[in-house]
Amino acid sequence: MPTILRIGAYRFYFYSHEGSEPPHIHIDRDNNSAKFWLKSIQLARSNGFSPTELMTLTKLVNEHKKTLLEGWYGYFGSSIR
Repeated sequence: MPTILRIGAYRFYFYSHEGSEPPHIHIDRDNNSAKFWLKSIQLARSNGFSPTELMTLTKLVNEHKKTLLEGWYGYFGSSIR
């Protein structure tokens, strides 16, 4: 589970076996988790985060999209398209 970024209590990571899926990022804080698609920032799923916190996470994913995509493509061996 490569961790790409940590911001406060949030950990941004992906699973090493998910390279066949479109680029995405998982975000955890305590027992809460969310998954966002990265090409067109969209929430894929969430468990435990409030709507307000999901808005914060969406902003963070948008702000760090380049870093997150570089981490994804760097790990899975492709280039940013």
